[in-house]
Amino acid sequence: MPTATQPDTTEQVLSVTQLTGQLKGVVEQNFAHVWVAGEISNFSRPQSGHCYLTLKDDNAQLRAVIWRGTASRIRFDLHDGLEVVCGGRLDVYPPRGSYQLVIDQLQPQGIGALELALRKLREKLGQEGLFDAERKRPLPSFPRRIGVVTSPTGAAIRDFLEVLRRRWGGVDVLIFPARVQGEGAAAEIAAAIGQANRVQPPLDVLVVGRGGGSLEDLWPFNEEPTVRAIASSRIPTVSAVGHEIDVTLADLAADVRALTPSEAAERIVPSAHDVKQVLQSHHSRLQHTLSTRASTLRSRLDALASRTVFARPLDNIHNLSRQVDDLGSQLHAAIRLAMREQQNQLTTLSGKLETLSPLGVLGRGYSLTHDERTGKLLTTTKNVKPGQRVVTRLAKGKIVSVVEEVDPRG
Repeated sequence: MPTATQPDTTEQVLSVTQLTGQLKGVVEQNFAHVWVAGEISNFSRPQSGHCYLTLKDDNAQLRAVIWRGTASRIRFDLHDGLEVVCGGRLDVYPPRGSYQLVIDQLQPQGIGALELALRKLREKLGQEGLFDAERKRPLPSFPRRIGVVTSPTGAAIRDFLEVLRRRWGGVDVLIFPARVQGEGAAAEIAAAIGQANRVQPPLDVLVVGRGGGSLEDLWPFNEEPTVRAIASSRIPTVSAVGHEIDVTLADLAADVRALTPSEAAERIVPSAHDVKQVLQSHHSRLQHTLSTRASTLRSRLDALASRTVFARPLDNIHNLSRQVDDLGSQLHAAIRLAMREQQNQLTTLSGKLETLSPLGVLGRGYSLTHDERTGKLLTTTKNVKPGQRVVTRLAKGKIVSVVEEVDPRG
């Protein structure tokens, strides 16, 4: 059984507060900054915005806290089960007599924090169709009003304007100032894009971009407000973020991607020199074509003019008139001949008719007898009776007589 012992008067007796204070000093001095790898558990984020969690591995646990200012800069979601690497300092919390890791840097194990955030946002916005090729619009060939969302003091806008001036004149450029890196830059870029879409008369093209930089510097062009503003722009939009290797989400949402602001100027307006050469080429081709065409038509016209119908236009009329006269004479001769032939045929037929006519027979001493009452010609004694009145037709005149006797024997 333990027995109470008196403290050694040679040793200093410390209070809990004193001992905890000494431990706090030793811990915070010797662990001013450490890196710890572990799995997040017991994660919580109250309304204060601070994040509280526990880092654990197979054999131990470590309380940790992320203050609101640091938590607001984390670009990916924290959740239980996420493997992370944390940087920070150890802090002793006297009221509980515990220590904790105050995290000021945090990234997932195996992948950078910004890259993870980029992947998640890209997947989310891609599912909404913001990056679909069907949404892309062509740029106008000869824009007159161009808007630029960028920092007005950066080298990017100077390069853009210089290339624009060198390649093509006669355009109006409206600059919509916005910060292009740092906290809050994405909101400014989105607001500037919205302002550009409200300008009247409307802009023909809108350029959104900046000069080169690290992934962190270019991060506002990967943030959701910027990407959504570009995707919803009614103006054909060019993303001109100064980098060639990495592709930002702004590049995916824009109608056209340019590697730099200078290249954006080259893609927006044509080269006056090139246009002049094209026009000269078209002029030469058109001139040659018209000259050839005119020569061909002149040759055809000369050939037509040399024809008799054009050289002596009345000759054909005279020839036709002569043909008409000849045909008229032939027609009259044909008619006379036809009439003579018809007259001869009529004479012949008349002679034949005269020969066959009963009147001709009568002229030769023959006669025709018919019943006076019926007028029927009598050719036999069959229907003739004594006392019947008959009429005999002679060559000249007629005789009416009464039948006294009928002899059928002839």
